[in-house]
Amino acid sequence: MTFQQALATGQCVWGGWITGPTAIGPEEFARAGYDYVGFDAQHGYIDDADIARMLRRLEHVPIGTAVRLPNADAAPIGRVLDAGADAIIVAMIESADQAAAAVAAARYPPAGTRSFGPLRASLGADTAALEARVSVFAMIETAAALADVEAICAVPGLAGIYVGPADLAISMGVDVTHATTDPDVLTAIGRVREAASAAGLVPAIHAGNGKVGHAMAQFGFQMITLAAESQALRRGAAMGLEEAKGER
Repeated sequence: MTFQQALATGQCVWGGWITGPTAIGPEEFARAGYDYVGFDAQHGYIDDADIARMLRRLEHVPIGTAVRLPNADAAPIGRVLDAGADAIIVAMIESADQAAAAVAAARYPPAGTRSFGPLRASLGADTAALEARVSVFAMIETAAALADVEAICAVPGLAGIYVGPADLAISMGVDVTHATTDPDVLTAIGRVREAASAAGLVPAIHAGNGKVGHAMAQFGFQMITLAAESQALRRGAAMGLEEAKGER
């Protein structure tokens, strides 16, 4: 099942997160049953070449792939799509125009601004098929974006809206540690989810852990990112140590 097919089922899809170069991290998320893995080109310590290598390793692994980029700049978006990413998550979208620019960066002329240059032979040369395999998510994570959320959701070509609770909380004057518990932030998150669902878009969110992920699923989100590879490693290592000491 492709990433888009998984989203089309309407069921929750669960993601892991990659912040640094790793040979086995994405594959271990796949073995654990995750539906997709996200590569963080905004806050992570990975560049285009790192992402391309990791995406190639996953070509025949049953897991979807998404890349978060810091803005709607067409060139970086084109490079990760040429490397085979199934989706892009464009950070800090605050207006419908910015969301439209993100969509255009994933589309070839005359509909968009993407330049042709797939890096993998398996991607083929059919531009319509190359466009169709890509899902574009606009990341809503500021009070300014919240004020324009309905207009952003109305942008043609978007697949979904991806909430960033941490930056949303900060922009609302709320301590980041309360990003998924503060009533006002939760109200804002709910508004984004409702706007996305009303527009027929996939409501997605960066949960950060399983407990918050469960709560967000109950809240109506469909695409939910859980732990980063470092968090997963730390939790697994701690459990192993506790077992060895007879503490579990």
